[in-house]
Amino acid sequence: MRAAQAYAQEGRDWVVDFDLSKCFDQVHHDILMNRIAPGIRDQRVLHLIGQYLRSGMMVAGVVIATERGTPPGGPLSPLPANIYLDALDQELERRGHRFCRYADDCNIYVSSAAAAHRTMQSIPQWIERHLGLKLNSDKRGVGRVWERKFLGFRRNRALCSAAAAHSLSRFKRRVRQMWDARQSRTSQQLRERWRRYIHGWWGYYSLAEGREPIWRLEGWVRRHIRKCFWLRGHSRRGRERALRRLGLTGRHPLTAASSRGAWRVAASPTLQTALSKRALRQWGFRMPSDLAAQAG
Repeated sequence: MRAAQAYAQEGRDWVVDFDLSKCFDQVHHDILMNRIAPGIRDQRVLHLIGQYLRSGMMVAGVVIATERGTPPGGPLSPLPANIYLDALDQELERRGHRFCRYADDCNIYVSSAAAAHRTMQSIPQWIERHLGLKLNSDKRGVGRVWERKFLGFRRNRALCSAAAAHSLSRFKRRVRQMWDARQSRTSQQLRERWRRYIHGWWGYYSLAEGREPIWRLEGWVRRHIRKCFWLRGHSRRGRERALRRLGLTGRHPLTAASSRGAWRVAASPTLQTALSKRALRQWGFRMPSDLAAQAG
């Protein structure tokens, strides 16, 4: 992402964006072995790699032979695919292109629309002729860098990177799943699961320069957490006891007996006081802004 940002800031603000269709499934075994063999002297290793590629896969109890591709789901699968696509990297370098490739997703940065369209015409032909692969027609295109997204990021006209809209939508779907009150998990398990997820998610999207859309979601996330714990109280008495444990007195019995929906109660002053931003932070329910501040 940093390299892509640097290319755009150099003035290469036209991008050729493409994705290889079923890349892992269409790797040609002979071509791959010919690329691996010069770097490996031990024939036993080459034989083992060949066995791995031809190991087949089991579907509904039936073993199906694999004449192409790397076995799906295996930890070794991305490595031979990357070795296979190294020829594409070398070809793009030979042509003098500035590009970023991650697995089967590739962006080429050029300075004009004419160069972008010319590249989009020539590169697919080379890929099909030398690698036997085709581009995904639904994920290919030419445009300005702010019109395309790459690896979950987008840019605005000022070339400021931010999490793409579809990335934030996926994040919101995940939040709804994680804070579904119908899970048979303890409060500590919910917290630890959230902690692992948000650390990993922010570890990736901390590369974003425009972070305001992420900050704006934090209040919404805290509301989902409050809603989850409210529903886990199950009954008026259970919710009243929970509010009392949180140190609330006075009108909390009225809140516990509320007939309003859990989403509305989660935004009530009572619950926002009981499970305030500060309290949630102290109990380990971290948000991206907390992790950003912690990183300095």
